[in-house]
Amino acid sequence: MPDLLHFEDFRVGQIFPLGSRTLDDDEMIAFAREFDPQPQHLDPEAAKQSILGGLAASGWYLTAFAMRMLVDGLFNRSTSLGAPGIDELQWRRPALVGDTLRLESEVLDTRASSNPRRGFVKFRVELRRGEERVMMFVCSVMFKRRG
Repeated sequence: MPDLLHFEDFRVGQIFPLGSRTLDDDEMIAFAREFDPQPQHLDPEAAKQSILGGLAASGWYLTAFAMRMLVDGLFNRSTSLGAPGIDELQWRRPALVGDTLRLESEVLDTRASSNPRRGFVKFRVELRRGEERVMMFVCSVMFKRRG
C-alpha cells in the first residue's frame, strides 16, 4: 500500500483541506427526525421563532457531516485503524439550511505506539463557514506504520 498515508507521513502543523459542502434541509430534517427531534432541527416555522432564527443543523448532524468529509478526504486514502475516542467537541455557531461549510484538519501531535506496527496522530478538525468556526473536535487516530 505505498500510495496510502502511513503514520510516518504526518507532521505536526500539517493542514489537510477536506473540501466543502452545502447543508441540505431534507438530509438535516431526516437526521433530526431519527436522532435529535427538537423543533429547531425539524420544523422551519418553529425554527424561525427560536434563538437560532432558522432551521439549524443538529450538532450531532454536523459531527456526522464532518466525519463523512474526513473519511472521504483523508482516512480513505490512509492506513487509518480507527480512533480510541474524541478528546474535545465544540459546537460554536449554528449552521443553517443552505450554509456552505468547509472542513479542515490540522495535525497537532504524533506519537509512536508501544505496538511497533502503529502510531497515533492527534488532529483538530474544524468545520467553517467562511472564516467563522462552526464546530470543531480533537481526536487521536491510529495509523499503520511502514514496514
